[in-house]
Amino acid sequence: MNKFINSLYGRISAVFLILLLIVGVVQILITINSSLKFVWESEQHLNRNLAQDLANEFKPFLTDSLGTEGIEHTIHHLMVMNPRVEIYLLDEVGQILAFFADPKKKVKRDSVCLEPIRDFLSGEDKLPILGDDPRHIGRKKPFSASTLKIGSDIDGFLYVILGGEKYDSTIAMIKESYIIRTTAINLGLVCLSTGIIGLILFAFLTIRFRKMTTVVKKFEQGEFEERIDIKSNDEIGQLASAFNQMADTIVANMDELKRTDHLRRELIANVSHDLRSPLASMQGYLETILMKDSSLSIPDRKKYLQIIYDNTTMLSRLVSELFELSKLDAKQVQPKPEAFSMAELTQDVVMKFKPEAESRKVDLQASLPEDLLMVKADIGMIERALSNFIDNALQYTPEKGTVTVGLSKNHNKVRVVVSDTGVGIPEEQIPLVFERFFRVEKSRSRSSGGTGLGLAIAKRILELHESTISVESVEQEGTTFSFDLKTFHAN
Repeated sequence: MNKFINSLYGRISAVFLILLLIVGVVQILITINSSLKFVWESEQHLNRNLAQDLANEFKPFLTDSLGTEGIEHTIHHLMVMNPRVEIYLLDEVGQILAFFADPKKKVKRDSVCLEPIRDFLSGEDKLPILGDDPRHIGRKKPFSASTLKIGSDIDGFLYVILGGEKYDSTIAMIKESYIIRTTAINLGLVCLSTGIIGLILFAFLTIRFRKMTTVVKKFEQGEFEERIDIKSNDEIGQLASAFNQMADTIVANMDELKRTDHLRRELIANVSHDLRSPLASMQGYLETILMKDSSLSIPDRKKYLQIIYDNTTMLSRLVSELFELSKLDAKQVQPKPEAFSMAELTQDVVMKFKPEAESRKVDLQASLPEDLLMVKADIGMIERALSNFIDNALQYTPEKGTVTVGLSKNHNKVRVVVSDTGVGIPEEQIPLVFERFFRVEKSRSRSSGGTGLGLAIAKRILELHESTISVESVEQEGTTFSFDLKTFHAN
């Protein structure tokens, strides 16, 4: 029972039924009150001239003094014919001078308010007009009234209550009448049928919420593939759609967290290895120099120092690139675009790598158009990215191979292409080439294969320029990297 009351369906149903009950009771009260007002209006309308007619009959008996003996027979006859009426003689201020009613009942008021009587006599107000009931304090009843000269000096009123005490039981009968009983029964049936239909509709409405609750609980318990079926575009459907999107986002974030955690572990392992190996090598050669200082030949000393220097340089480059990549990942570095010639920049970068290419016996070529191909980007970042692509190509291209850097116009963009005739990349590894420390040939040393961070840095730089990198590769035939930059149009 508590579960039902605490449920959304239970609460909505309870509120609905309470409101329906209140509406039914109010409607019954309004019906009874309207019926009474209708009876009062009809009674007062039909007997509007009753007091005037009686006043005309009473005048001869009240000309000299307040003598009621002459009118008692007429009043007695009237009350026998119509037991509902009570007759009162009032003075100018509403004081009751005499009354004619059931003698067993006592008059509890000494006076009657004249304002309703004057409204009645003016004929301006709509019926029913209710006046004071002398038999009851605070009760109002329909009446008929007329002015009446009493004696020689009293300009009084004839006040006729149309619903006397005997009529009170008649009012009770009206409240229990067939019409009112039928109205109440019909209204009860309408409320009952409305309540049943409302509860059924609420059940159909809340069943969708119950299904959503079931899915959410399953999702909470780890069934992350659960989703809510969307069958409409109303508020409930929009809520279901929002939950599904939220669930997809949570799952995607969880997958990304797992992937990030995996990369973090791999990064720590790679960095540990990349730092440990050169440090161990440097430590070994330094210990050798210290132990054999006096007996070590000059060529050997120079050789050992050169190895230590190379390892130091490689460590410095690794730390520098790790720091650079972390700043790019954190978006602490933002491009500062400026207009420059991509052809001139490419030529300069190619010339910078010419000596290294010659030392590796690799043919480094630049295929540049005559057009300067102006672009708007951060020249320092683009130079860094292009250098990383060329350096990567030289690392994986064997002797007598070729590395080509080409530019071309592609609609409103400039396409940059760096291709080589190197070892190529297996198809399944192409999506991984931009990961930190990724190597196509795992056996390559850092001294011969770079730090493994160059392509990751280049990718982050181009993402900051809203550009993407395309990779095409065939094993033992070569690899091609390409990206686009927006052209610059001078005003």
